[in-house]
Amino acid sequence: MGSGARRSLFWGILVGVLVLDVITKQLAVARLGRVPVFLLGDWLSLRLVYNPGAAFGINVGAHSRWVFAVLAVVALIVLGTMVRQTKPWQTFRLVALALVCGGAVGNLLDRLRSARGVVDFVDVWIGSFHWPTFNVADMAVSCGAVALALVLWNEGRDSEPATRPTDAAELSP
Repeated sequence: MGSGARRSLFWGILVGVLVLDVITKQLAVARLGRVPVFLLGDWLSLRLVYNPGAAFGINVGAHSRWVFAVLAVVALIVLGTMVRQTKPWQTFRLVALALVCGGAVGNLLDRLRSARGVVDFVDVWIGSFHWPTFNVADMAVSCGAVALALVLWNEGRDSEPATRPTDAAELSP
C-alpha cells in the first residue's frame, strides 16, 4: 500500500469514527433523557449522561475538563508520531491508530465544546454489574487500543532473536 493509500485509509477511518460519534451524540442529546430507552431487555439501553471526567468516571476535581483535554492533545501528538513511523505494510497498525485517534478527537471536541462533559449514552448491565456508560468514540478508542496493543506486542516478539545466541565454549565437549 503506497503512502497516498495509507493516508487515505488512516484519514478515512478517523473521519468516519468522528462523524459517527458526532452524529450519535447529537441524536442522544436531542432524543434521550435520564429515563433509559431499553433495547435488549434490562442489559442494553440508551440513556443520556454527561461525563466531566475520563473513562470509567475518573475525575481529578474541578479542572478535570482541561486536564483531560491536555492529556488528549498530548496523546494525539504521540499517536501522530506513531502514524508517521508506521511502515507501508503495517495496515492493521494504521487502522488501530486511526480508531484511537478518531475516538480521542471525538471526546476532545466534547470537552472543548461543553463544561458539562463528554456525552455518553450506551448503557450496559449484566445482572447487577453496570458497565460505565459510553459512546462511539469510547468504543473506537477501546477497540483501537486493544488492536494497537496486539500489534506492538507482536512487533516486540518479532524483534527478539528466535534462539539464544550460542557461546562457542558451550559447543566444546
